[in-house]
Amino acid sequence: MKILIVSDTHGRDEGIEQAIEAERPFDMLIHCGDVEGREYYIEALADTDCCIIAGNNDYFADLDRETELFLLGHRIFVTHGHSYGVSMDIAGLVEEAVYRECEIALFGHTHKPLIVKRDGVLAINPGSLSYPRQNGRRPSYIVMELRENETPEAEIKYL
Repeated sequence: MKILIVSDTHGRDEGIEQAIEAERPFDMLIHCGDVEGREYYIEALADTDCCIIAGNNDYFADLDRETELFLLGHRIFVTHGHSYGVSMDIAGLVEEAVYRECEIALFGHTHKPLIVKRDGVLAINPGSLSYPRQNGRRPSYIVMELRENETPEAEIKYL
């Protein structure tokens, strides 16, 4: 199962349009928040199953603040991350994922891509397609491959 993971598009469409076009076909799109009113457009553009979470800038959105997915035997915690202090450290996020018995935690908020395993949790942040903050400031996203009874594979990709 190929999953496109994005975050922090902040109402700007160019980056997500490019990422979707570059990665077609994929089986699911997960957006980790800060869509700023573009959720319906993104769902139509992806034209597949979508999970879109509200971020700290999605003030009036009718989106869940966090959720859990169960895909091909993998439990996945999806949140924007600001409620777990991810700008300082991912310890709170990882602790919540462990509590929920999730092996994968997807989050955004920092605008910096990250793939790290901590305390048995694969923590993944796709960075931002609109306002990247890492060195080089290249728009980024993640492609994750899930297979039943296999270790998830995730790769940071750049526009």
